[in-house]
Amino acid sequence: MLRTLSRVSELPLIVKQLQKNAAQAGVAKTNNYATEATVQVNRPFKLHRLDEGPATEVKLTKDEALKYYTQMQTIRRIETAAGNLYKEKIIRGFCHLYSGQEACAVGMKAAMRDVDNIISAYRVHGWTYLMGVSPIGVLAELTGAQSGCARGKGGSMHMYAPNFFGGNGIVGAQVPLGTGVGLACKYKGNGGMCLALYGDGAANQGQVFEAYNMAYLWKLPVIFVCENNNYGMGTSSERASCNTDYYTRGDALPGIWVDGMDVLAVRSATEFAINYVNTVGPLVMETNTYRYSGHSMSDPGTSYRTREEIQEVRQKRDPITSFKELCIELGLITTDEVKAIDLKVRKEIDEATAFAKSDAELAVSHLWTDVSSNNLETKLRGTNSFNLDHIQERKGVNH
Repeated sequence: MLRTLSRVSELPLIVKQLQKNAAQAGVAKTNNYATEATVQVNRPFKLHRLDEGPATEVKLTKDEALKYYTQMQTIRRIETAAGNLYKEKIIRGFCHLYSGQEACAVGMKAAMRDVDNIISAYRVHGWTYLMGVSPIGVLAELTGAQSGCARGKGGSMHMYAPNFFGGNGIVGAQVPLGTGVGLACKYKGNGGMCLALYGDGAANQGQVFEAYNMAYLWKLPVIFVCENNNYGMGTSSERASCNTDYYTRGDALPGIWVDGMDVLAVRSATEFAINYVNTVGPLVMETNTYRYSGHSMSDPGTSYRTREEIQEVRQKRDPITSFKELCIELGLITTDEVKAIDLKVRKEIDEATAFAKSDAELAVSHLWTDVSSNNLETKLRGTNSFNLDHIQERKGVNH
């Protein structure tokens, strides 16, 4: 995934020379424990209409290593729990899992600032957690319970949080919405931007190209992110797209290809992109990644690819395992710390799962609350025969 470039330590010169000759991984150290490492991206970035790209040498601190590993492991556990709850028929409706793509979300979130925004499609359980919703809030929303982030009304595809505009069920429709969020940032002059995420399947939607065009003409601070997991809903990208270099498909918009299985590469690319869209204009970023599960829970995911292919990616390119091994090699994380994180995350998600299974649903009278954020009429429109009052409770995360 990444390799070490340099070592800085306070050990005697002869010891450092021996370590260098032995090509051992090295970093800045305190009391023989690594505190920071400088590493280089192994898979180079690909550029479209750019003279220079993201930094290929990146720094990683111990605190960052612990944080990113914990976040990716938590997302993986949440998705495993969601899959099991669906099989138990406790989660109903649509459910799309993010397992295998964790480095994309964690890498992008690591580069985001407080003024930045994100909007995505329907594979957003992990993003909901990263944007501030607890695992209980995510899993309870999936089970339709009142402790969910949208009080159980949204479900898998409609979760929200501050600066997170969801979960959107219509394929590709979030892209023009994200362009609008970018317009709002420019209008307010707050220095923020918007990550507008979509998949390789949605990349062929006409509204995506309309959004490209408007964003370019108005020089909006939008990063169009194609999370290319190589398969749409049962169709490989090669069979669905005449041009699978999605980072080039913005035409006049510059583009970046990044290894989406490498959290540090994604972070570096996103940092570059944020600076670019705030100083020049919109940009397309393709994160090449892989999903282990089917498109949704109704898709076994093995009719259009082999089990051997999935297993090979798990063994050779898994974003969590690769990052863990890198951090241990660098001395940023010990095996004991990894075990402690794994146990803590497992306990947290197990408890959240149990709570989500036992939590109550909203009473029927709460189902039509908060229809509008600021309703100008006392009655709800279109329900005259029911004579329903508009009630604002504002108890959801998105209220």
